[in-house]
Amino acid sequence: GVVPKTLHIDEPSKEVDWSAGEVRLLTEAAEWPETGHPRRAAVSSFGVSGTNAHTILEQAPETEPVEVADAQVAEGPVAWVVSGRSVAGLQAQAERLREFVAARPELGVSDVALSLATTRSPFEHRGVVTGADREELLARLGALAADEAAAGVTRGVAEVRGRSVFVFPGQGAQWVGMAVGLLESSPVFAEAVGECESALSAYVDWSLAEVLRGAEGAPGFDRVDVVQPVLFAVMVSLAKLWRSVGVEPDAVMGHSQG
Repeated sequence: GVVPKTLHIDEPSKEVDWSAGEVRLLTEAAEWPETGHPRRAAVSSFGVSGTNAHTILEQAPETEPVEVADAQVAEGPVAWVVSGRSVAGLQAQAERLREFVAARPELGVSDVALSLATTRSPFEHRGVVTGADREELLARLGALAADEAAAGVTRGVAEVRGRSVFVFPGQGAQWVGMAVGLLESSPVFAEAVGECESALSAYVDWSLAEVLRGAEGAPGFDRVDVVQPVLFAVMVSLAKLWRSVGVEPDAVMGHSQG
């Protein structure tokens, strides 16, 4: 490690006897060797108004990485979002998208869904088609383009876009089997859960992944010391998943544990 030099010091104060003890000001960065004990550093800030702030930081404990099985991306069901400045524009965009995807069989339906949600400008007139496979999605795009009523096709006109808020709920939102589907289908979510498991491993004697999957011998949600860390991990991982598809919160709120 390295200890940075002391900031905003021209010369040591003459009011302090620097020859006594081991305290000294660092005029240059210095090596901070390992001693077998956690490193600790004090950071002080003195404001013009007289406000003093003093913080002590301690080196984080070493944690061993937790292996998380590679998640497979599910190809459906998914939603394709289309928009336009008018009804005619929405229909034309739906038809262009249908022709584009139909001519490129190598495109995955999940990749198309992600691109539509994160790389296209959302206009007032919007349509959403949902489907479990490529053929179903293309057929429903055709219905949207022809302004026909069909299952899995939704149309609407959006109002002025508001702000996005992430709300983290308190204990009680848990349910047996929660997050298991996303662990299997979303690499982003699975990676975030793995990061949480690695962080929690220094403080708990159970596996986050095993609790979520209901593995034999894993503790259940009836234990407060289990359900609260598990809920934290799921909420944090869901937030990372939303952000990965372009949903950035303008504000974050929490209730109770959240």
